[in-house]
Amino acid sequence: MRSERMMLTVRGEGGRGARRRSAPALAAVALASVLALAATGCGSGSGSGSGSGNPDANAQSPAPVASEGDGKITIPDDIKDRLKEHGIDVDKWKDGAWKDWDREDWLREAQDYINPIIEGLWDPQRMRQAEDPDRGLQESDLSGDQGVTDPEPVPVDAKAVSPTYHANVPEAGKVFFDSPEGTMVCSATVVADPAHPGKSNLVWTAGHCVHAGRSGGWYRNLAFVPSYNDQALAAEGLVGATEDELAPYGVWWADWAGTSEQWIAQGGPTGGDGAPYDFAV
Repeated sequence: MRSERMMLTVRGEGGRGARRRSAPALAAVALASVLALAATGCGSGSGSGSGSGNPDANAQSPAPVASEGDGKITIPDDIKDRLKEHGIDVDKWKDGAWKDWDREDWLREAQDYINPIIEGLWDPQRMRQAEDPDRGLQESDLSGDQGVTDPEPVPVDAKAVSPTYHANVPEAGKVFFDSPEGTMVCSATVVADPAHPGKSNLVWTAGHCVHAGRSGGWYRNLAFVPSYNDQALAAEGLVGATEDELAPYGVWWADWAGTSEQWIAQGGPTGGDGAPYDFAV
Protein backbone atom coordinates (compact mmCIF):
# COMPACT_ATOMS: atom_id res chain seq x y z
CA MET A 1 0.00 0.00 0.00
CA ARG A 2 1.08 3.59 -0.50
CA SER A 3 1.21 6.42 1.95
CA GLU A 4 -0.63 9.58 0.92
CA ARG A 5 2.69 11.40 1.13
CA MET A 6 3.60 9.63 -2.11
CA MET A 7 2.33 11.23 -5.27
CA LEU A 8 0.13 9.87 -8.04
CA THR A 9 0.59 6.33 -9.32
CA VAL A 10 -1.65 4.17 -11.47
CA ARG A 11 -1.64 0.43 -11.34
CA GLY A 12 -3.39 -2.66 -12.66
CA GLU A 13 -3.97 -5.78 -10.61
CA GLY A 14 -1.27 -8.06 -11.98
CA GLY A 15 -0.28 -10.96 -9.78
CA ARG A 16 -1.63 -13.08 -6.93
CA GLY A 17 -3.51 -15.47 -9.16
CA ALA A 18 -5.26 -12.82 -11.21
CA ARG A 19 -5.88 -13.49 -14.87
CA ARG A 20 -3.34 -11.67 -17.00
CA ARG A 21 -4.08 -10.05 -20.31
CA SER A 22 -2.00 -8.15 -22.81
CA ALA A 23 -4.42 -5.32 -23.54
CA PRO A 24 -2.69 -2.00 -24.31
CA ALA A 25 -4.63 -0.21 -21.55
CA LEU A 26 -3.20 -2.46 -18.87
CA ALA A 27 0.26 -2.27 -20.39
CA ALA A 28 0.13 1.50 -20.16
CA VAL A 29 -1.18 1.39 -16.61
CA ALA A 30 1.55 -1.03 -15.58
CA LEU A 31 4.22 1.12 -17.21
CA ALA A 32 3.01 4.24 -15.41
CA SER A 33 3.07 2.29 -12.17
CA VAL A 34 6.65 1.16 -12.69
CA LEU A 35 7.74 4.71 -13.36
CA ALA A 36 6.20 5.98 -10.15
CA LEU A 37 7.40 3.10 -7.99
CA ALA A 38 10.93 3.38 -9.30
CA ALA A 39 11.12 7.06 -8.48
CA THR A 40 9.44 7.09 -5.07
CA GLY A 41 10.01 3.67 -3.57
CA CYS A 42 7.19 2.36 -1.39
CA GLY A 43 7.93 3.62 2.10
CA SER A 44 5.92 6.16 3.98
CA GLY A 45 7.23 9.66 4.29
CA SER A 46 6.32 9.45 7.96
CA GLY A 47 8.23 6.24 8.55
CA SER A 48 5.25 3.88 8.94
CA GLY A 49 4.42 0.89 6.79
CA SER A 50 6.49 -0.93 4.21
CA GLY A 51 6.78 -1.33 0.47
CA SER A 52 4.55 -2.68 -2.24
CA GLY A 53 3.75 -6.36 -2.12
CA ASN A 54 3.85 -6.83 -5.89
CA PRO A 55 7.27 -8.20 -6.93
CA ASP A 56 6.41 -8.04 -10.62
CA ALA A 57 6.35 -4.24 -10.66
CA ASN A 58 9.69 -3.95 -8.91
CA ALA A 59 11.28 -6.49 -11.22
CA GLN A 60 10.87 -4.42 -14.37
CA SER A 61 13.41 -1.96 -15.61
CA PRO A 62 12.11 1.59 -15.15
CA ALA A 63 12.05 4.18 -17.88
CA PRO A 64 13.15 7.77 -17.24
CA VAL A 65 10.85 9.72 -14.96
CA ALA A 66 9.98 13.40 -15.18
CA SER A 67 10.38 15.55 -12.08
CA GLU A 68 9.05 18.97 -11.22
CA GLY A 69 12.13 19.78 -9.14
CA ASP A 70 10.25 19.73 -5.82
CA GLY A 71 10.47 16.00 -5.22
CA LYS A 72 7.03 15.31 -6.72
CA ILE A 73 6.89 12.68 -9.43
CA THR A 74 5.08 13.35 -12.70
CA ILE A 75 4.07 10.82 -15.34
CA PRO A 76 5.68 11.63 -18.72
CA ASP A 77 3.37 13.09 -21.34
CA ASP A 78 3.70 10.13 -23.71
CA ILE A 79 2.50 7.76 -20.99
CA LYS A 80 -0.39 10.07 -20.14
CA ASP A 81 -1.35 10.09 -23.83
CA ARG A 82 -1.40 6.30 -23.92
CA LEU A 83 -3.61 6.22 -20.83
CA LYS A 84 -5.99 8.75 -22.38
CA GLU A 85 -6.37 6.52 -25.45
CA HIS A 86 -8.08 4.03 -23.16
CA GLY A 87 -10.24 6.49 -21.27
CA ILE A 88 -7.90 7.25 -18.37
CA ASP A 89 -6.97 10.91 -18.10
CA VAL A 90 -4.85 11.19 -14.97
CA ASP A 91 -5.19 14.97 -14.65
CA LYS A 92 -8.97 14.97 -15.15
CA TRP A 93 -9.30 12.06 -12.74
CA LYS A 94 -7.56 14.04 -10.01
CA ASP A 95 -9.79 17.03 -10.79
CA GLY A 96 -13.00 15.05 -10.29
CA ALA A 97 -13.49 12.77 -13.30
CA TRP A 98 -13.54 9.82 -10.90
CA LYS A 99 -17.06 10.94 -9.93
CA ASP A 100 -18.38 9.81 -13.33
CA TRP A 101 -19.99 6.41 -12.67
CA ASP A 102 -21.26 5.79 -16.20
CA ARG A 103 -21.75 2.03 -16.46
CA GLU A 104 -19.99 1.75 -19.82
CA ASP A 105 -16.85 3.41 -18.44
CA TRP A 106 -16.90 1.75 -15.02
CA LEU A 107 -14.02 -0.74 -14.93
CA ARG A 108 -15.25 -4.03 -13.47
CA GLU A 109 -13.10 -6.98 -14.58
CA ALA A 110 -10.66 -8.58 -12.12
CA GLN A 111 -7.59 -7.29 -13.94
CA ASP A 112 -8.90 -3.74 -14.43
CA TYR A 113 -8.37 -2.31 -10.95
CA ILE A 114 -6.71 1.12 -10.83
CA ASN A 115 -6.50 3.56 -7.92
CA PRO A 116 -4.67 6.83 -8.65
CA ILE A 117 -3.75 8.73 -5.50
CA ILE A 118 -5.54 12.05 -5.02
CA GLU A 119 -3.51 13.79 -2.37
CA GLY A 120 -5.56 15.21 0.50
CA LEU A 121 -8.84 13.61 -0.62
CA TRP A 122 -9.33 11.68 2.62
CA ASP A 123 -9.42 14.57 5.03
CA PRO A 124 -11.08 14.29 8.48
CA GLN A 125 -14.44 15.58 7.23
CA ARG A 126 -14.74 13.02 4.42
CA MET A 127 -13.73 10.20 6.76
CA ARG A 128 -16.29 11.28 9.37
CA GLN A 129 -19.06 11.46 6.75
CA ALA A 130 -18.39 8.00 5.32
CA GLU A 131 -21.27 5.53 5.68
CA ASP A 132 -21.47 1.78 6.13
CA PRO A 133 -22.41 0.16 2.79
CA ASP A 134 -24.18 -2.76 4.55
CA ARG A 135 -27.87 -2.31 3.81
CA GLY A 136 -29.03 -5.16 6.04
CA LEU A 137 -31.51 -7.87 5.24
CA GLN A 138 -34.51 -7.06 3.10
CA GLU A 139 -37.78 -9.01 3.23
CA SER A 140 -37.64 -9.53 -0.52
CA ASP A 141 -34.47 -11.53 0.02
CA LEU A 142 -36.40 -14.17 2.01
CA SER A 143 -38.46 -15.39 -0.93
CA GLY A 144 -36.45 -18.58 -1.29
CA ASP A 145 -36.34 -19.68 2.35
CA GLN A 146 -39.33 -22.04 1.93
CA GLY A 147 -40.67 -20.96 5.31
CA VAL A 148 -37.66 -22.38 7.17
CA THR A 149 -35.28 -20.33 9.26
CA ASP A 150 -32.08 -21.14 11.12
CA PRO A 151 -32.26 -21.69 14.87
CA GLU A 152 -31.49 -18.73 17.09
CA PRO A 153 -27.71 -18.56 17.54
CA VAL A 154 -26.05 -19.08 20.89
CA PRO A 155 -25.15 -15.72 22.49
CA VAL A 156 -21.46 -14.84 22.34
CA ASP A 157 -19.89 -12.99 25.22
CA ALA A 158 -18.09 -9.93 23.90
CA LYS A 159 -16.78 -6.66 25.17
CA ALA A 160 -15.54 -3.52 23.51
CA VAL A 161 -11.84 -3.23 22.83
CA SER A 162 -10.22 -0.69 25.12
CA PRO A 163 -8.37 2.22 23.51
CA THR A 164 -5.89 2.79 22.28
CA TYR A 165 -6.79 0.47 19.44
CA HIS A 166 -3.20 0.44 18.22
CA ALA A 167 -2.06 -1.01 21.55
CA ASN A 168 -4.74 -3.71 21.68
CA VAL A 169 -5.68 -4.53 18.06
CA PRO A 170 -2.93 -2.96 15.93
CA GLU A 171 -3.97 -4.98 12.88
CA ALA A 172 -7.46 -3.43 12.74
CA GLY A 173 -8.52 -0.34 10.82
CA LYS A 174 -10.96 1.10 8.31
CA VAL A 175 -11.13 1.01 4.52
CA PHE A 176 -12.55 4.16 2.96
CA PHE A 177 -13.80 4.34 -0.62
CA ASP A 178 -16.14 6.18 -2.98
CA SER A 179 -19.17 4.58 -4.63
CA PRO A 180 -22.04 5.96 -6.74
CA GLU A 181 -24.02 6.27 -3.48
CA GLY A 182 -21.36 8.42 -1.82
CA THR A 183 -18.45 8.09 0.58
CA MET A 184 -18.29 4.69 2.31
CA VAL A 185 -16.32 2.95 5.06
CA CYS A 186 -15.78 -0.70 6.01
CA SER A 187 -13.90 -2.50 8.73
CA ALA A 188 -10.66 -4.15 7.63
CA THR A 189 -7.66 -5.90 9.11
CA VAL A 190 -4.06 -6.50 8.15
CA VAL A 191 -3.37 -10.20 7.48
CA ALA A 192 -0.15 -12.17 7.21
CA ASP A 193 1.63 -12.19 3.86
CA PRO A 194 3.29 -15.60 3.30
CA ALA A 195 5.70 -14.00 0.85
CA HIS A 196 6.93 -11.55 3.49
CA PRO A 197 7.00 -13.22 6.93
CA GLY A 198 6.82 -10.74 9.77
CA LYS A 199 5.55 -7.86 7.67
CA SER A 200 2.59 -7.34 5.40
CA ASN A 201 0.87 -4.85 3.13
CA LEU A 202 -2.18 -7.10 2.75
CA VAL A 203 -5.54 -5.94 4.11
CA TRP A 204 -8.57 -8.24 4.37
CA THR A 205 -12.08 -6.84 3.98
CA ALA A 206 -15.40 -7.64 2.31
CA GLY A 207 -15.82 -7.89 -1.45
CA HIS A 208 -18.67 -5.37 -1.33
CA CYS A 209 -16.16 -2.86 0.05
CA VAL A 210 -14.05 -2.88 -3.11
CA HIS A 211 -16.40 -3.95 -5.93
CA ALA A 212 -20.11 -3.44 -6.66
CA GLY A 213 -20.59 -7.00 -7.93
CA ARG A 214 -22.84 -7.82 -10.86
CA SER A 215 -24.38 -4.33 -10.97
CA GLY A 216 -21.15 -2.34 -11.37
CA GLY A 217 -17.39 -2.28 -11.09
CA TRP A 218 -14.49 -1.37 -8.85
CA TYR A 219 -15.05 1.28 -6.24
CA ARG A 220 -12.65 4.21 -6.27
CA ASN A 221 -10.21 5.99 -4.01
CA LEU A 222 -9.68 2.95 -1.78
CA ALA A 223 -7.53 3.75 1.23
CA PHE A 224 -6.76 1.94 4.50
CA VAL A 225 -6.47 3.82 7.78
CA PRO A 226 -4.89 1.66 10.51
CA SER A 227 -6.11 2.31 14.06
CA TYR A 228 -8.76 4.75 12.85
CA ASN A 229 -10.03 6.89 15.74
CA ASP A 230 -7.38 5.34 17.95
CA GLN A 231 -8.67 6.99 21.13
CA ALA A 232 -12.24 5.73 20.55
CA LEU A 233 -13.74 9.20 20.53
CA ALA A 234 -17.54 9.28 20.68
CA ALA A 235 -19.50 10.64 17.71
CA GLU A 236 -19.66 14.12 19.16
CA GLY A 237 -15.93 13.99 19.86
CA LEU A 238 -15.20 13.27 16.21
CA VAL A 239 -16.52 16.67 15.20
CA GLY A 240 -13.46 18.84 14.90
CA ALA A 241 -11.06 15.94 15.39
CA THR A 242 -7.77 16.38 13.58
CA GLU A 243 -6.25 14.04 11.03
CA ASP A 244 -3.67 12.99 13.61
CA GLU A 245 -6.49 11.93 15.92
CA LEU A 246 -8.45 10.06 13.25
CA ALA A 247 -5.53 8.63 11.27
CA PRO A 248 -2.53 8.60 13.64
CA TYR A 249 -0.63 6.13 11.44
CA GLY A 250 -1.45 7.66 8.10
CA VAL A 251 -3.73 7.12 5.12
CA TRP A 252 -2.56 4.28 2.87
CA TRP A 253 -3.89 4.07 -0.67
CA ALA A 254 -4.39 0.61 -2.16
CA ASP A 255 -2.17 -0.09 -5.16
CA TRP A 256 -3.86 -3.44 -5.85
CA ALA A 257 -7.18 -5.06 -4.99
CA GLY A 258 -8.66 -8.47 -5.61
CA THR A 259 -11.98 -10.15 -4.94
CA SER A 260 -13.53 -13.42 -6.07
CA GLU A 261 -14.75 -13.95 -9.61
CA GLN A 262 -18.03 -15.14 -8.10
CA TRP A 263 -18.55 -11.81 -6.34
CA ILE A 264 -17.77 -9.85 -9.50
CA ALA A 265 -20.20 -11.95 -11.54
CA GLN A 266 -22.99 -12.55 -9.02
CA GLY A 267 -22.56 -10.22 -6.02
CA GLY A 268 -25.41 -7.96 -5.00
CA PRO A 269 -26.57 -5.65 -2.19
CA THR A 270 -28.24 -8.49 -0.26
CA GLY A 271 -28.03 -12.26 -0.50
CA GLY A 272 -27.68 -13.98 -3.86
CA ASP A 273 -25.22 -16.51 -5.21
CA GLY A 274 -22.29 -14.14 -4.70
CA ALA A 275 -22.78 -13.79 -0.94
CA PRO A 276 -20.55 -16.74 0.10
CA TYR A 277 -17.70 -15.20 -1.91
CA ASP A 278 -17.99 -11.68 -0.50
CA PHE A 279 -14.34 -11.19 0.49
CA ALA A 280 -11.40 -9.16 -0.77
CA VAL A 281 -7.73 -8.39 -0.23
